[in-house]
Amino acid sequence: MRILHTSDWHVGKVLKGQPRAGDHIAALNALVDVAKAEQPDLVIVAGDLYDSASPTADSTKIVTRGLSALRKSGAEVVVIGGNHDNGNALDALRPWAEAAGITVRGAINKPEEHLITGRTRDGEAWRLIALPFISQRYAVRASEMFDLSAAELTQSYASAIGGLIAQLAQGFGDDSVNLITAHLTVIGATMGGGEREAHTIMGYAVPASVFPSSAHYVALGHLHRAQAVNGPCPIRYSGSPLPIDFGEEENLSTACVVDVSPTTAARAREINLPVATALRTVRGTLAQLATLNTGDAWLRVYVQESPRAGLREEVQELLPKALEVRIDPRLLPDPRSGEATSARAGRSAGELFADYLGQRGHTDEATVALFHQLHDEVMHS
Repeated sequence: MRILHTSDWHVGKVLKGQPRAGDHIAALNALVDVAKAEQPDLVIVAGDLYDSASPTADSTKIVTRGLSALRKSGAEVVVIGGNHDNGNALDALRPWAEAAGITVRGAINKPEEHLITGRTRDGEAWRLIALPFISQRYAVRASEMFDLSAAELTQSYASAIGGLIAQLAQGFGDDSVNLITAHLTVIGATMGGGEREAHTIMGYAVPASVFPSSAHYVALGHLHRAQAVNGPCPIRYSGSPLPIDFGEEENLSTACVVDVSPTTAARAREINLPVATALRTVRGTLAQLATLNTGDAWLRVYVQESPRAGLREEVQELLPKALEVRIDPRLLPDPRSGEATSARAGRSAGELFADYLGQRGHTDEATVALFHQLHDEVMHS
């Protein structure tokens, strides 16, 4: 059978105040084109369909239309919830999804609901363990969490995940393709740069050994960089179809196509997806920035000028698609390398502010004057 593995769509993501609905629509259209070209038997969406647990109506429209288009390619479609998704809200879509031929598992329910079975168009049997994101509080009883050390809590979370997978894997068959999809961090994998850190730290990481050798392929979501993970069976993150912030600009936007049978090893291919609007980081003085041709890319700019009032506006006048403007960190003094900061006692707010600006390499008198003006207005209002 053939599988199309994708994850971490993050529809609804706003980048520095800039909506990206058009980019998400283009990314999902590209994914549908892959499905039409590759004709998979099964599409797995391994969590984080949305960027927010409270998606807008427009975001919901983009996601449901994308899932419907993938289903119309002829493939079975299975979706799990991620840590950004509202699992219960996803499950509320199950009546619509089931009518459309789409299987949704938004949140953990009865164990038997998380072993999904099916057959390909050629009659090949497959079984899929579908595990949405599981919070630490859900996996480890609240009464136990207060009594465990950080290391014990990590071990308990991994043990809970491993025990659930082992229980469900008892339903794997010798004559079927045995699959697992989950939304979690595996120890040894590399973060993509835009993940929510609270859910990727070691307290939420599990060893690859939680996956049984009887699995033919493990389709993971949560880390945004496409990669294979060493383990007792083939384990992969598909990568995100769209870089969600500037920390991911160097990641390739990808999906994964996997060919596998009950008697042959999984063969995975990364499929690169086009990005409608690229993310790019540029550096330079104002004169250098004025010479750049950055096309339609959204920009993060490290400006190599001394800080001063109005500098951001000057940069954005030169580069209207600059969403983030910062002084190049290489121009700022290291506060640890200078003399100790002067004592605060007896110094005015204006003096403290001017001292702070000096430590940051900002000596613009206009900024200090503006501070004094605002401070006086606040104090005498």
